[in-house]
Amino acid sequence: MNYSIIVYILGWVMTFESAFMLLPCLTAFIYKEENGLIFLICAVVTAIVGRLMTIKKPANNMFYAKEGFVAVALSWIVLSIIGAVPFYASGEIPRPIDAIFEVVSGFTTTGASILSDIESMSRCMLLWRSFTHWIGGMGVLVFLLAILPMTGGQNIYLMRAESPGPSVGKLVPKMRKTAMVLYMIYTVLTLAEIIFLIVGKMPVFDAVCTAFGTAGTGGFGIKNDSISGYSSYIQIVVTIFMFLFGVNFNFYFFVLVKKFKDAFSMEEVKWYFILYIGSVVAITINITNNISNLGGNLKHAAFQTASIMTTTGFSTADFDSWPQFSRALLVVLMFIGACAGSTGGGMKVSRIILYVKYFKKEVSASLHSRSVKIIKSDDKVLEGSIIKATIGFLMAYIIVTIVSFLLVSLNNFDLETSFTAVVATLNNIGPGLSRVGPTCNFNLFSDFSKSVLIFDMLAGRLELFPILILFAPQTWRRG
Repeated sequence: MNYSIIVYILGWVMTFESAFMLLPCLTAFIYKEENGLIFLICAVVTAIVGRLMTIKKPANNMFYAKEGFVAVALSWIVLSIIGAVPFYASGEIPRPIDAIFEVVSGFTTTGASILSDIESMSRCMLLWRSFTHWIGGMGVLVFLLAILPMTGGQNIYLMRAESPGPSVGKLVPKMRKTAMVLYMIYTVLTLAEIIFLIVGKMPVFDAVCTAFGTAGTGGFGIKNDSISGYSSYIQIVVTIFMFLFGVNFNFYFFVLVKKFKDAFSMEEVKWYFILYIGSVVAITINITNNISNLGGNLKHAAFQTASIMTTTGFSTADFDSWPQFSRALLVVLMFIGACAGSTGGGMKVSRIILYVKYFKKEVSASLHSRSVKIIKSDDKVLEGSIIKATIGFLMAYIIVTIVSFLLVSLNNFDLETSFTAVVATLNNIGPGLSRVGPTCNFNLFSDFSKSVLIFDMLAGRLELFPILILFAPQTWRRG
């Protein structure tokens, strides 16, 4: 284990987080809020510590898979602890575990909250809360790779550890340029949504916070009723951008470089469209009792399907009161999630496609033992290592889900509450069903259960293994 390079990376993460805190400082200055001083002090202290950790470059600047996983996992833990300080120090979230829960939910783009009265918070805290979604959506290490020329190491290991999906590759020959391309697409889409929201007469502050929450597919709102109090135009804009941020960003890259054939032949994107449209139609039919309500029901179905499938978590309706079929379908979509290479959570559409293909392959092999079947994706043969890693992810996912569910069940809440709380946090969705539905929050859980759910949020965002290997003794051995 190369400890020096990990400390060096953590130092840069802290330096960038201190810079990010200047935005809520500016917000506090604009709205004349005293809490801006807390952000300023926290930013200065964090910057000093970060600078001390990066002032000397490590003699050995090589890092590989193990260092990549550990650096990413520790970066997110440090990021969350520091990010929680303003909430706790200001007294707006008076309990440390609650402050950490809220900020972890923000950075992991989960959107689960312990707050019951969001509108009572100061604007600088509301902006920081939403901004954590934007920071965590693409990933702070991807941002670091886009800014810093980190030579000597295998940067792909940082990208793979932080970026969602069964495999991560380069869009362009150099990893730094790949990170820059991803952040350019991410930023342009965010700015586009802000403009469309302002055109719809949404206040600028609301538009910025909503766009941050949409871009990171996080779902922290600044109103107690989430998005339901805004106009139909704004709800439609948010629906469209939630869906767009759930698309594999490789699709946008191919469109930008005019490789339209590669873009529109992406199997995962096709199935993402099909699953979304099919689910919207099915839910609309299921919740419509009167043809006169068809238009409104279609709008709500489209919004909530996009919100759940991309794991954003915004709401315009109490879907927990919908018929059983619609609620069950939304739970299924919680597991599936968005595309790999997007800011969305869940297991990812690409993995579901691979599992179906692997299932068909095994059935065929049992019927025709001498036949040799291969698994392809986008007309490319998938390597055995990718298939093995994807199946390994499923096993780890099932184990973490079961263990977390049993631990959270110690609270003695109903089955639906406990199970969907775990599903909603592990898949970085936000709202679940029953007592953690879209009109409720997670403050009812004990500190122990909140700790379990915090672990689930971090593990879900980093796709399990970067967090899980922290508990393996061999991870910390030198060499």
